Amino acid sequence: MKDALRHQLQRLGMRLAELDAHLADPRVTADIQRYRQVAREQAEAASVVERFRAYEQRESDLATAREMLADPEMAEMARDEISAAQADIERLHAELQAALLPRDPDDARNAFVEIRAGTGGEESALFAADLARMYLRFCERRGWRTEVMSESASDLGGYKELVLRVEGDAVYGQLKFESGGHRVQRVPETESQGRIHTSACTVAVMPEPDEQAEVTINPSELRIDTFRASGAGGQHVNKTDSAIRITHLPTGIVAECQDDRSQHRNKAKAMAVLLARLRDKERGEREAKEAATRKSLVGTGDRSDRIRTYNFPQGRLTDHRINLTLYKLGAIMDGELDDVVAALKAAQAQAQLAALEGAA
Repeated sequence: MKDALRHQLQRLGMRLAELDAHLADPRVTADIQRYRQVAREQAEAASVVERFRAYEQRESDLATAREMLADPEMAEMARDEISAAQADIERLHAELQAALLPRDPDDARNAFVEIRAGTGGEESALFAADLARMYLRFCERRGWRTEVMSESASDLGGYKELVLRVEGDAVYGQLKFESGGHRVQRVPETESQGRIHTSACTVAVMPEPDEQAEVTINPSELRIDTFRASGAGGQHVNKTDSAIRITHLPTGIVAECQDDRSQHRNKAKAMAVLLARLRDKERGEREAKEAATRKSLVGTGDRSDRIRTYNFPQGRLTDHRINLTLYKLGAIMDGELDDVVAALKAAQAQAQLAALEGAA
């Protein structure tokens, strides 16, 4: 183990002692919110420190076993112990490295997935529908709940824009790598001469804010419009202005919802989307500043980035951020995104580890 990593773990051990003392402080226990925060940090630190102590114990066991090699009667036992200790040390070292990687506090949140048609006209809108189906199938496989917040259909059954809400375990942490430009190469349904066209869509994945969101909105900065919902819904949608559009005047950011027959519920859902978009804007501005000194491996989440190409004639998916190429496009479009997500998460972990070692 490198000295820098060892020192960091030793400092964490000292921090754990501080947290234990805080939890015994009546002033902390009297403040429920602060107590929960300290208890959460203490539990995370205790888990890492426990592994580090096990690592140090196995280091000591290894040193003792090596000393035993000098005794002919103990040599065979010593060799077995050396092998076992080295395996444990390697495993614990990997676990400790992973435990120290920076965590995005938003990873555990639900998410909004926004898909927009880009260049390519109607073919782009049809590809947006294909991406929507891919994500819905992926969510279904994960057991996540999905809800359409707003949609704008194209003439041929695609989407000019679609916003989904996804609820489940660590949704944002799994879907956040999807933000960016998605390019498709295929023969469109509207192409009569069999020529391959290239079109594109953009995807933005935003963590759902807490009910008490960090972004504070002045009600005077909002314009709220009601209108009649379009699309499916029977006769009801033709008679009442239940759909809601909220505009944040200082930024021009707009969110709308027409999914529910209740104007009140549509307003609450539209406000949640607006908060997520404002928070995403703040996050993007912050990351843009940080990118001046260091560029994240998986990109900044800028929607203009071309992150991935879907080549249908070759059955190939290429993720340009990590030079990943998979020849299983049919399965991926059917929601089997696990290999892609795993590769992106592994690449991010590698970059974080390199940055951690560099900073230490």
